[in-house]
Amino acid sequence: MLRTIAGVAAVFISVVAVAAGGAAQSSSDLPPGVYRGGQNLAEARAGTYTIDPDHTAVLARVQHIGYAWLVFRFDKASGTLGWDPAAPEKSTLSVAVQTASITSNVKDFSKQLAGDDFLKSAKFPEATFVSTAFHRTDSTHGKVDGRFTLMGTTKPVTFEVELVGAGKGWEDRPRLGVHALARIVPQDYGFPALFGNTIEIVVDTEFERAP
Repeated sequence: MLRTIAGVAAVFISVVAVAAGGAAQSSSDLPPGVYRGGQNLAEARAGTYTIDPDHTAVLARVQHIGYAWLVFRFDKASGTLGWDPAAPEKSTLSVAVQTASITSNVKDFSKQLAGDDFLKSAKFPEATFVSTAFHRTDSTHGKVDGRFTLMGTTKPVTFEVELVGAGKGWEDRPRLGVHALARIVPQDYGFPALFGNTIEIVVDTEFERAP
């Protein structure tokens, strides 16, 4: 609860400052013990990090019969990151998403998506990603190769990753925030041609390290 309150407070203060004139902020503008993230990966010191579910969004962008992209959100995700800023290529990542947590703004469609017609969540409750390699391309970008499993089928998938921010976080829990994008072929996992040729998986998340 304290972590959530601190996070909300930090966001609220940031919004107020921008509305007042957009002046640059420093950590002194935040509540005591709360530190703003930056672009220096070394600020997220080595250790085991876990996904912060309160600051995580997992989206699936699906083609809608050639007209647009439908966007679905999965509300429940968990994961562990083994991280060393001195050797990012040695990092490890394991993530699980509960497929029954899918949501849609189309009335009653979420239940249908989670059911036997599509995700078969009762039989396959989780979609998982386990990394096999990390590749750093520059100071804030990289790629993570891994094995993505959905409805019992496992295929190699690569996420393009962008660092959003790294820092001391709060409560002596360093944080690392990223934006990631991967593309899968829906037919590889048993989806009908109705889903088009590509599904985009978009992840925005923060990892936090235990003290």
